[in-house]
Amino acid sequence: MTAPSTYGLSTQARNLQWLLTDLVEEVPGVNSVAVVSSDGLLLLSSDPGAGAESPQEPRTKGPRGASADLATIVSGLGSLTTGAAALMDGGSVKQTMVAMEHGSVFVMAISDGSLLGVHATPDCDMSVVAYHMALFVGRAGHVLTPEVRSELRQSMEKTP
Repeated sequence: MTAPSTYGLSTQARNLQWLLTDLVEEVPGVNSVAVVSSDGLLLLSSDPGAGAESPQEPRTKGPRGASADLATIVSGLGSLTTGAAALMDGGSVKQTMVAMEHGSVFVMAISDGSLLGVHATPDCDMSVVAYHMALFVGRAGHVLTPEVRSELRQSMEKTP
């Protein structure tokens, strides 16, 4: 993973990027991570430049390495499960997990509608991934203020 530039970012934004980088590098089986705002905009990504294909590494099928795709999936799953919970009087959705033949997608609520999404390998230890996601949420939730979300959106827009 290539670490995104943190030049010019606030301490809170740099800390969130550090937490995200740590999640990807320290948890076995994690392919990519995205933090999405309540309105579906990508705030943080493990591969912020992956929206465009590079000649050396062509874009792979699905969200592996494609932060925009993962953000879209995370936003869609979050919306779908929130709607389902409302229909069933189930309260707020804490976590969603989709296990597939060739991988897993985890979505966890952070705060005020923001979501953390992880795409992992099929052989990942799901409990370890969920545990580290919960740690991220616990550490990031109070830091993800409207000002920091705005700053992160702007930094993602500047990413080539």
